[in-house]
Amino acid sequence: MTSQTAESLRAQLQKSKRIVVKVGSALLTSKDRAGVEGRMVLSLVTQLAEQRAQGREVLFVTSGAVSLGLAPMGLTERPTDLASLQACAACGQVRLMAHYAEAFGMCQIPVSQVLLTHADLADRRRYLNARRAVAVMLERGVLPIFNENDTVASDEIKLGDNDTLGAEIVGLTDADGLIILTDQQGLFNKDPRSNPDAVRLPFVGAITDEIRAMAGGTTGLGTGGMSTKVRAANVAATHGAFTMIAPGREPGVLQRILAGDDLGTLFAPSEAKQPARKRWIAKTLRSKGAIIVDAGAANAIRNGGRSLLAAGIRKADGSWENGDAVEVRGEDGELLGRGLSAYASDEVARIAGRKTTEIASILGYKYADEVIHRDDFVLG
Repeated sequence: MTSQTAESLRAQLQKSKRIVVKVGSALLTSKDRAGVEGRMVLSLVTQLAEQRAQGREVLFVTSGAVSLGLAPMGLTERPTDLASLQACAACGQVRLMAHYAEAFGMCQIPVSQVLLTHADLADRRRYLNARRAVAVMLERGVLPIFNENDTVASDEIKLGDNDTLGAEIVGLTDADGLIILTDQQGLFNKDPRSNPDAVRLPFVGAITDEIRAMAGGTTGLGTGGMSTKVRAANVAATHGAFTMIAPGREPGVLQRILAGDDLGTLFAPSEAKQPARKRWIAKTLRSKGAIIVDAGAANAIRNGGRSLLAAGIRKADGSWENGDAVEVRGEDGELLGRGLSAYASDEVARIAGRKTTEIASILGYKYADEVIHRDDFVLG
């Protein structure tokens, strides 16, 4: 658990140099879902421009493409089939960026469109390419506007919601914090819509099962909800960043947050920030399977941070290729960590329990002495 207090962390917010701001569909779209709320867009743009004028670098994550694509597609309700959702996203993304380009243009701020999927972030080369491209944009004074590439995304490659995307952008760009603007006042100890006595939590020092249980379901306009925002805060925390879930309709909300005002719910960052590569392994990649290890290997990993050798492996559970992320679990099912496997699942199955010197004779080749090198492994 972090030792930071709400007061000390709020006092640090004004020192933030790079922030990611995410806004959801419920704030942006008009009640009939046919367009955007012009006043809300202008308010957001004005506030982001103010933050830039104060010397902060701003990255903007926006939802709303699918909602704005309903009218061009002749629809009145959000479709449920993937092809229609993708078509709506394609139609709506053009309209969404047109609104932002015009509004930011009034402030003489050039913008860029960055569309990503989980597959882009999971591939190390594409991840680094995106990181370098965004860095150049910021150096040139361009404000990047991010959205998930819903037109091509499928269940296998999608992030699923823009709260998660915002947290991933924090890691991609080493931002100081994530501000999620929503139509809610923050995280409450119970659902305020059905419990008049619900109390807002001003500060969360660590995300526990109790905190996760307080998060609710999704809204009608988007794919997120309070639960996705809490998950995003957890991801951002491992990147060493704070998260603020705040009411987006409050006047001057960004300035007030960064001045330390008691708005919304502030989530503290983790105290031990991991190296960028290990954060990428731990929070961006998705495990393709699990390697089950014996007690000796489990102790070596847990207590000594050792690499995983074939001799300590009991079995391979799942199907993966070499270089994929896998979980490492003890024989009792305890999750020990996640790492990149140097060998495919069928290869791991063949060399499980064998000595390193036997790998080449068993497989006919050897990629590495370690099945998972300690540099490619993250505990827990």
